[in-house]
Amino acid sequence: MQQIVVRAETPEDVRAIDVVNLSAFEGEAEAQLVSALRETVEFNRELSLVAELNGRIVGHVLLTRVPLRSGGNEKIVLALGPMSVVPSQSHRGIGSELIQTAIRLARDKGYGAIVVLGHPDYYLRFGFSPADRWQITCNLPAPEDALTAMELVNDNLGSGGHVEYPHPFKALYRE
Repeated sequence: MQQIVVRAETPEDVRAIDVVNLSAFEGEAEAQLVSALRETVEFNRELSLVAELNGRIVGHVLLTRVPLRSGGNEKIVLALGPMSVVPSQSHRGIGSELIQTAIRLARDKGYGAIVVLGHPDYYLRFGFSPADRWQITCNLPAPEDALTAMELVNDNLGSGGHVEYPHPFKALYRE
């Protein structure tokens, strides 16, 4: 099997990332979300990862800095998503490699936790837990069980709180 190479995105990757998101989600919403997030202060190109297979970008995952607020205090955690893989390359471990690399990167950069809105069964296998374990909520109208979290530093989520996703995410989660 060919080796999957995961690396930070470069400006030259933007169009290929759009194509990955368009094909993976069969619509424009996630590609538009990634484009909109690139224009925010929360965006950090080092936290936007692409997966290459045979020199072609076949996957993408984005980590976005988001505030977790509790009792007047605020800490910055990372929100994982969207994560996408070109459908013709699914079931090759590309998504798993992207998520595992994102977790290592977040830990290496000193972030204390990651939250993700997505299919909980998928993310639980990587060590995420239901966010209600820490009494964590978010500002998006998603099903409660769709929010999962992972502590990268012990007791980082101990006080729970409310995750405030940046405005561009709201287009995906309209009530």
